[in-house]
Amino acid sequence: VQLQASGGGLVQAGGSLRLSCAASGPDASRFAVAWFRQAPGKEREFVAVINWGGDLIYYTDSVKGRFSVSRDNAKTTVYLQMNSLKTEDTAVYYCAARATYSRPHTPDDYDYWGQGTQVTVSS
Repeated sequence: VQLQASGGGLVQAGGSLRLSCAASGPDASRFAVAWFRQAPGKEREFVAVINWGGDLIYYTDSVKGRFSVSRDNAKTTVYLQMNSLKTEDTAVYYCAARATYSRPHTPDDYDYWGQGTQVTVSS
């Protein structure tokens, strides 16, 4: 599975961005897809995950109520809608995939990774 993340940019605090993760390859639509982020000097952290059917979703506490993850009807593109952005959301955002939707959601649990997309939130 190949993953291509896009949609990052510079936004003011309180603003919104939508990230996209396009998946390609055999059975790409059958994979669970997660978003992680990594701020400078910090470890990569889990943000959100969606299963292949789009009916199982889980968020880290710090983004609940502000971020929303979804996937398109073809199941090959996953979106991360980010609203009410805060300066602490500044990071490189990565999408990752694995065959099963199950906990835990740590970077080591994911087999495929896209390149990162930078999100910068200014005050």
